[in-house]
Amino acid sequence: MTDTTHRTTAIILAAGLGTRMKSSLPKALHRLGNQPMINHLITTARQVFDDVVVVTGPDMPELEQAVRPFRTATQTQRLGTAHAANAARDLFGDGDIAVLYADNPLITAETMERLLAARRQGASLALLGMRPAVPGRYGRIIEDHGKVVKIVEFKDASEDERGITLCNAGVMCAGAEDFRNWLEEVRNENAQGEYYLTDVVEMAAKAGSVVCVEAPEDELAGVNSRFELARAEATLQTRLRNAAMDAGVTLVAPDTVFFSTDTVLEADVTVEPNVFFGPGVTVHSGALIRAFSHLEGCTVGEGAMIGPYARLRPGTVCAAHTHVGNFVELKNVELGEGAKANHLTYLGDASVGRGTNVGAGTITCNYDGVFKHRTVIGERVFVGSDAILVAPVTIGDDALVAAGSVITDDVPAGDLALGRTRQTLKSGRGLQIKQSLKARKEQG
Repeated sequence: MTDTTHRTTAIILAAGLGTRMKSSLPKALHRLGNQPMINHLITTARQVFDDVVVVTGPDMPELEQAVRPFRTATQTQRLGTAHAANAARDLFGDGDIAVLYADNPLITAETMERLLAARRQGASLALLGMRPAVPGRYGRIIEDHGKVVKIVEFKDASEDERGITLCNAGVMCAGAEDFRNWLEEVRNENAQGEYYLTDVVEMAAKAGSVVCVEAPEDELAGVNSRFELARAEATLQTRLRNAAMDAGVTLVAPDTVFFSTDTVLEADVTVEPNVFFGPGVTVHSGALIRAFSHLEGCTVGEGAMIGPYARLRPGTVCAAHTHVGNFVELKNVELGEGAKANHLTYLGDASVGRGTNVGAGTITCNYDGVFKHRTVIGERVFVGSDAILVAPVTIGDDALVAAGSVITDDVPAGDLALGRTRQTLKSGRGLQIKQSLKARKEQG
């Protein structure tokens, strides 16, 4: 039989509308590192807690979809944080619970572990605190001889209490049954007329001891505005850059490189300045991502060179030692080992064989206005500059497509394809036209 008394559950409060964001999107769904804030917190909580429960608000289908398959509870009226936590009381279980907030997305697993450890060492309740450079409107943690006795919300705090630098981060951990009992006793007799979760701290202090676990401000600072969202993004990007360099990646100008949370860069990858990694990118060892490139939903093989000014879109796989040069865009393309597309080229819905060279200005015409069609280019093919490949079309191994050709039919292996009109010369006519135009210009 499973011992449920030692199971731990994270209760994530995510019903906030984000009024200060001035957005129709629920606050928890605003993005950091190209994924919703709530997903950051869930990912970290799963490393520490046995179960995760998310408290949503009414009419938030996008949020409920984003947090599946985790269990949810609905706060039908937004009457404060204690009211929100109480909405999930039937899902607390019998062990310890920690109440987290979706707008604190950057709490680390290490800090969550320290919170649990403080609770397991005998505290009735453990909470997270911080000492921000500007305490602002955070609730203040009131201590007496080193013991936490209560938390006072900023709007209810006296001038002396507002001078306290130890601030409440909102996160707290206690036994499930204790939490249920405390929540029943919370009243809304305060400036906001809301049920504050912080009121349980004073109850816990009377029942036993309350321990404050301090953590850095950049980890615990809340996100309630666009400014604070940008600040959290900066914190996250610093973490991701440091992690990449610790793993053996060279970032020539780290502050100019932007990662998604799921970006994977192997050791000995080099990234030049001003590169953006969207979701779903993997870059293998020895690859060079040159300046001002944009990658999303793609894989870059060993020793490949991408950019500068290249764009790799979703579905693109560049094999080992491929070259994708300046102002080249690839979408849903398989680029075979050693293949090259070095200049001013668009390839969409295509496969390109090993050792093939695609000349400057080449495009695949993959869309007919309704359907997408595929272009298949074999191995060791040479495609001349400014070729237009009208899909669906197949070009066989070792074929040569002459520069300036429009290719509408399949090209057999080894053939030369010329899809352009024959050049015609009109003797002296070029000079005549130029002189005529010049004369018209001079006449006004």
